[in-house]
Amino acid sequence: MNSYVLKRILVLIPVLFGMTIIVFSIIHAIPGDPADTILGDKATEQSKQALRDQLGLDKPWIQQYGAYLSELMRGDLGDSIRTREPIAREILPYLAATLELTAASMFFALFVGVNAGIISAWRQNSWFDYACMVIALVGVSMPIFWLGLMEQWIFANKLQWLPSIGRMNPRDPVELVTNLAVIDAMLAGRWDQLWVVIKHLILPSIALGTIPMAVIARMTRSSMVEVMSSDYIRTARAKGLAPFYIVYRHALKNAAIPVLTVVGLQTGSLLGGAVLTETIFAWPGVGRYIYEAISARDYPVIQSGILIIAFMFVVINLVVDLLYAFIDRRIRYQ
Repeated sequence: MNSYVLKRILVLIPVLFGMTIIVFSIIHAIPGDPADTILGDKATEQSKQALRDQLGLDKPWIQQYGAYLSELMRGDLGDSIRTREPIAREILPYLAATLELTAASMFFALFVGVNAGIISAWRQNSWFDYACMVIALVGVSMPIFWLGLMEQWIFANKLQWLPSIGRMNPRDPVELVTNLAVIDAMLAGRWDQLWVVIKHLILPSIALGTIPMAVIARMTRSSMVEVMSSDYIRTARAKGLAPFYIVYRHALKNAAIPVLTVVGLQTGSLLGGAVLTETIFAWPGVGRYIYEAISARDYPVIQSGILIIAFMFVVINLVVDLLYAFIDRRIRYQ
């Protein structure tokens, strides 16, 4: 097991190296000149050229990439062209906000999707089964931006139950220590603000977690239907074991491998696909941070943001692979 973990970690090195090449090449293929964006149209050509020299934008591609890779190996993500602040320090609050939103979205997707899939498999071909599968199909097909706007219109505008934008109450904000608003509210003992933070999380997490919820529900049902027809399940039923014990103690454990794979893939997708959700709900996350950087042609920010998301996606896949052995003891890595 230890050798497998070491091998997988070593595999991350060429994967991330390849990602740096791909991201660096694509970013520098974006049309537009950062000097024009920063200085404006009224700036002289001499001042624009001086800025290109300062930022190294006039150097050949291979030299720019070499300088970027050298800084990256030292743990330096560079400085933002817009703010001139170190990206490693500037991106932390945005990254924490995205992680918090992703965790809430995946909690919603897992809780609803897994239980809906289990009940659908247990009550196969019932009205509940058909209703869940129709809802799952609609959830997969529903655009995130439309769902987000409908949530804002119904629950924030018409009913006024939940806030439509932001992460917390701007008039009485939570003092951020870990940059995770839920944890910081609990650490500060601000239980009233904790409820406010949770209310700000509900609408964006549901909008972002709807598609993963639908995928998880369908995969859970498919896997559970196969397991529920196994001989040991029929034996457990014949012994008179409680249905809850049969489903969650025996069947779910053996059906969890394909579900876990989907959960890992969907979690990585949430990290990289939250741009629309964060824009609609004015959520200060990495997706919105990268979107603003693209508009400003801030190459270092775009590169660093995409690279961090890619790294987290790879790490999540590694964790999922390692969890297989703990869920199913028959799996042994050579």
